[in-house]
Amino acid sequence: MPNCKTVVPYRGTAEQEERLRKVIAEHKGQPGATMPVLQAAQEIFGYLPEEVQIIVAEGLEIPLSEVYGVASFYAQFTLNPKGRYQISVCLGTACYVKGAAAILNAVQQKLGIVPGSITADGKFSLDSCRCVGACGLAPVMMINNDVYGRLTPDQVGPILDMYK
Repeated sequence: MPNCKTVVPYRGTAEQEERLRKVIAEHKGQPGATMPVLQAAQEIFGYLPEEVQIIVAEGLEIPLSEVYGVASFYAQFTLNPKGRYQISVCLGTACYVKGAAAILNAVQQKLGIVPGSITADGKFSLDSCRCVGACGLAPVMMINNDVYGRLTPDQVGPILDMYK
């Protein structure tokens, strides 16, 4: 398994960029415009790569560092692309005590990616989180809105195979 994140090249389209530029034009000059513009950008692109942050910074005529600061501070924003199937392994206290680290390791081994990255085919992305509110089912893994609880590492492969 690689020790680095899978790098997916920016694949924004001219149509997406035009949609973003319209949003920027609607908010330009307004106080607090960065948040709604970044929210719209994430809706349009699915995440906020450097190329999109540059468009926002130039369009709003603010420093790129300000855009990056907002995008990296708030949990609602992601700087990495997400897969068709977004996997989240809970590492909250209850899940961690019940073996969540082994579940996360099993996912990493099966897919060959680390948290915060995406498979080369764009099908799966992997993240960890602090709590999904299903402590009674610990350890828990979510794939999109599907919750899998009371997991053991040997169950991970067959579950992921259902999504292939």
